[in-house]
Amino acid sequence: MTGRERMLTALRREEPDRVPVWEMAFNEESIIRLGAFFTDDLPPMKLVQRMSMEEKVKLLNTLFTVIRELELDGITSIALLGTEPVDEEHVRDGWGRILRISEEGEATAVGGPVSDPSDLRAVRPYHPQQTDFLMLMAARGALGEGYAHVLVQPGPFRESWSLLGSMEKLLYYYVKNPGFVRDLARLVTDYILEVVDMAADLGADVIALDGDLAFSQSTLMSPAQYEDFVFPYHREITEQAHRRGMLIVKHSDGNMWPIMEGIVEAGFDGFHPVQPQCMDIGEVKTRYGGRLCILGNIDCTYLLPFGSEEEVEETVRETIRVAAPGGGYVISSSNSIHPGCKPENYLALVRAARKYGTYPISVEG
Repeated sequence: MTGRERMLTALRREEPDRVPVWEMAFNEESIIRLGAFFTDDLPPMKLVQRMSMEEKVKLLNTLFTVIRELELDGITSIALLGTEPVDEEHVRDGWGRILRISEEGEATAVGGPVSDPSDLRAVRPYHPQQTDFLMLMAARGALGEGYAHVLVQPGPFRESWSLLGSMEKLLYYYVKNPGFVRDLARLVTDYILEVVDMAADLGADVIALDGDLAFSQSTLMSPAQYEDFVFPYHREITEQAHRRGMLIVKHSDGNMWPIMEGIVEAGFDGFHPVQPQCMDIGEVKTRYGGRLCILGNIDCTYLLPFGSEEEVEETVRETIRVAAPGGGYVISSSNSIHPGCKPENYLALVRAARKYGTYPISVEG
């Protein structure tokens, strides 16, 4: 099987020849540190926002090298909206959102074009441009159709609060102005549907709908609020992805148990990353494995940063034993390969997946 065939088979909850290996994200530092095992032609160690165009191209080529050398089954691309600098730490994107660039390179909205419901009428919707998908196009050109091409797109909850510049503001309006919350969701969902269409036109196989809906103890909203303010828009997005021939995965860290039934009913094909600190992957497999592909669960909070290679191998072996039988499992970290992860431990993860992940997989200990 090709990597693409392997990933899509697992996402359809069937058995491929072996458990697919994929990551939702690699940070710049992790790309460079992993790339050093395979090439000397590396970019400097700095955030992509501070790289020249030549350095950005070199970073992307390093990622492609890592994907090829490790024989990963898919690659994740992100949509890159054009931005303009505001100051040393902030940029403004096409929506008019002010984004702060963290030390890890992640852009987080700290200000938006909407401060209260009266501003919504004046917001000019942003429409995706083909240039926003340069990473997807580059990945398709460099790696071809043998790999599953996954596009990450923030979901309606995250896009809504980013227009306000704060998640707390959105949750305040859940109580104080439900109609405004729905209006925001409608605005951003229309945009997401355009992104889904363009991603399909450019050859994406899978959409990963980003945006946490939970923290370690529970969800950020009640099941009733999820049903009212998020579920209908999730359902529209999954239906559009399916109409365009793509599969779609929901990403959320945290304890998602209170709304897992809603995630299934919304039509998602997979759920990522099953954070091990608050969700047991064996229980998720038992309760939802017949209706959802499960992705992730290899701890990137302690195990990959601080554990030994032997501990990584044992965790991968046990995770495959409980999550992979019958198909419908894609192995990855419990979020991403961030700068704190030892590259040697990620290599150990990949090796162990190859060692223990060939079907048929025994459920015996």
